[in-house]
Amino acid sequence: MSRRADIIDGSKAERNAYGLVYTEVLGWIDLGHAQGTDIRQLWAQMLQGEAQSGLYYDVTYKQSMTGLKRHMTVGKSITWRLKKGLSYHQKQSVALAMMMTLAHRFEGLQASFPFSWATDSGFSGEDLVSDLLGFYRVVACMSNIFSHLKPVSEAAALRRWDHYGSIGSWKNQTFKPLLFPDPLAFPHSRPCFGQLPLFMRSVTPYHRWSSEDVSIIDPDRGFIHLGKRVINK
Repeated sequence: MSRRADIIDGSKAERNAYGLVYTEVLGWIDLGHAQGTDIRQLWAQMLQGEAQSGLYYDVTYKQSMTGLKRHMTVGKSITWRLKKGLSYHQKQSVALAMMMTLAHRFEGLQASFPFSWATDSGFSGEDLVSDLLGFYRVVACMSNIFSHLKPVSEAAALRRWDHYGSIGSWKNQTFKPLLFPDPLAFPHSRPCFGQLPLFMRSVTPYHRWSSEDVSIIDPDRGFIHLGKRVINK
């Protein structure tokens, strides 16, 4: 759940692992979501799978949230089976499809009872586009990626928060950026959807289900982690 206190100056976005920044291109970005750690872990599974024996290998993608003072972790996962020998671009396509599929389900979990009582994070306006940015921070191989997104100063970001309200009150079930015009320049404007930059449209989610290259093993698994014990649902 993003808070006003999480907002930092946009000049710090590239080097900070956590915080909330506003960019002219993508709107609000949660830097935790945008790290791409989940994609790096998924990519590592693919590389390990390619080195194993056999024609196929399984990869699992997860997203989770913590609660009860970090004593409980709740999340969702999906597992797909890949044929060895997929091209680099095909693996990117698979990773993007897994992330987009599960991210939407995970946001739906956060938006459902009883989690919606404790947090407004479900489909919060910055979450999905931040997840997508995390994917491209891993696969795009671009240096200083935030320089292409036009991050604003902390003061300009705070001005938007105070004018429009918490980003959690603005819901976005798409991967499009939700933009909040500067109230100093546009005092009567409303939030509106923007366009993703070209580099964030370079990979197409996998959809070739008629082939034998990719199959779904476990489409939608929920899990609860309490201490050292994991309960699968």
